[in-house]
Amino acid sequence: MSKPANPVTLPLADYSPKHFLLAVVDRVATVTLNRPERKNPLTFESYRELTDFFRACAMDDEVKTVVVSGAGGNFSSGGDVFEIIGPLIQMDTKGLTAFTRMTGDLVKAMRACPQPIVAAVEGICAGAGAIIAMASDLRLAASGAKVAFLFNKVGLAGCDMGACAILPRIIGQSRASELLYTGRFMTAEEGEKWGFFSRIVTAEQVLPQAQLLGKQIAEGPTFANTMTKRMLAMEWAMSVEEAIEAEAVAQALCMTTEDFNRAFEAFSNKRTPAFQGN
Repeated sequence: MSKPANPVTLPLADYSPKHFLLAVVDRVATVTLNRPERKNPLTFESYRELTDFFRACAMDDEVKTVVVSGAGGNFSSGGDVFEIIGPLIQMDTKGLTAFTRMTGDLVKAMRACPQPIVAAVEGICAGAGAIIAMASDLRLAASGAKVAFLFNKVGLAGCDMGACAILPRIIGQSRASELLYTGRFMTAEEGEKWGFFSRIVTAEQVLPQAQLLGKQIAEGPTFANTMTKRMLAMEWAMSVEEAIEAEAVAQALCMTTEDFNRAFEAFSNKRTPAFQGN
């Protein structure tokens, strides 16, 4: 595995990735996986650059939300069979463990990224592509989208990149077990019914709707939104009593922000608050 090919530089609005497309508009960063001729598979390099990008998001206050999509009518077919799976056959245990930890680092970076992440899922969303969608905070589906955690189809366990921890919390233990044991595709309709997708829209609207949702979130109180994301993650490992106490502290901190004052003044004057992120 080669070293990182393209260190992320700030501000993100001026950054030019090598392994995906990036556009920052209205404080929303849109990441587009861009190998449409192969259904946007991931490579060693794109794993690293995506991980570095999500880590860098914490250092760019001008980016408030992130949208992830795929080019050419598909989200992502997962790890590239020839550029990733082929070389894995030749690796020893140490090299394989370094690889699996590297892929897991992408999910860690997405969860640690303070900005909410919205996935716009169209067409095929499989393997590591399904993991990226799963690790996002919200997911919209295009009609006909299909999601599969294909790991057992290549002789591997379903416990990849946090799937056994995160997927059951989204769709339930039994449904997650079915998908991870069989590797079958979950339809957009199943995904919406089970809570994986917030809603289904047309293929033409999935990216604009995801960006609109991202813009709506970006217009909200940034510090408070970041705190919500942190609490959603941290409370997995807390008792209800611990969670209530943690939320009390988090909410008290939010009450010290200028955005909280702005909201009170706006509501007092029957105006919509204009949050500024501090």
